[in-house]
Amino acid sequence: MSTPRVFIVRHGETEWSLSGKHTGRTDIPLTANGEKRVRATGKALVGDDRLIVPRQLAHIYVSPRKRAQRTFELLNLGIAGGLPWTAHGGTACDGLECAARVEVTEDIREWDYGDYEGVTSREIRELRAEQGCQGTWDIWRDGCPGGESPDQVTERLDRLIAEIREKVHRPVIDKPDSGNGDVLIVAHGHILRAFAMRWAGKTLQNGPTFLLEPGGVGTLSYEHRSIEEPAVLLGGAFVVDVAERGIQ
Repeated sequence: MSTPRVFIVRHGETEWSLSGKHTGRTDIPLTANGEKRVRATGKALVGDDRLIVPRQLAHIYVSPRKRAQRTFELLNLGIAGGLPWTAHGGTACDGLECAARVEVTEDIREWDYGDYEGVTSREIRELRAEQGCQGTWDIWRDGCPGGESPDQVTERLDRLIAEIREKVHRPVIDKPDSGNGDVLIVAHGHILRAFAMRWAGKTLQNGPTFLLEPGGVGTLSYEHRSIEEPAVLLGGAFVVDVAERGIQ
C-alpha cells in the first residue's frame, strides 16, 4: 500500500474571498461559480484512478462553517452513513461510494480574525496606521486583536495533527495490511496553510508561505514511509479551473 496521505481542500469561492475580506466566523455561501469549480475539482480529482480514491479514505474532517460543508457535498463522494449536518444543497454526497466517517471539528475552523473580520488586508494596514501601530501587519506573526494568536492556532492544529498521525496513519504505516489510511480535510485558506506548515514542523512565524486558492487541493504525506518524516507533496497540489460561462 502507498504511504498514507492527507488531502487538504479549501472551500470554493465566496463573495468575500473574491473581495479579499477576511472571513472567519461569518457564514456566507459559495458563489454559483464557486460551486461549479468545486464540482469540476471533484470530477477531475476524485475516483478510483485519480488523486483522491474514495475507498482509500479512512477519515474525513470538515469545518463547522457552511461554505466548507457545501464544498464537501460537491466533491463527488457518496457517504454511506450520511452527513453530520443537514445538506446545504439540493443533494448531499451524491457521488462515488465512500465508507469513511465524516467528522465536523472546531480544530479546523478558520482562523478567528476578531476585529479584522470582514476587513481586507489593505483596510487593516490603514486601520493600524490610524491607531499608531508600528511596522507592518503579518497574521502569521501578529495574529488578530480580539481573535486568535499564532500560538492559539498552533495549539489546535497540533492537536488535530497528533490525532491523525496516532489514530489513522501510524497503524497503517506500522502494519501495511491494516487498512486504508488517507485522510480528507475540507476547510479554509489561512487555517489550511497553517496546517501544512505545522504538518511540516515549521512555526507559523518562520514557516514557508504556502498558498491555496479557493477550491484548491493540496497533498501532505511522509518521506520514506516514516511517521517521523512528514512532508509536503509538491506534485500533489492541484486546483481545477473552468470557464465561468457555459458550465453544465
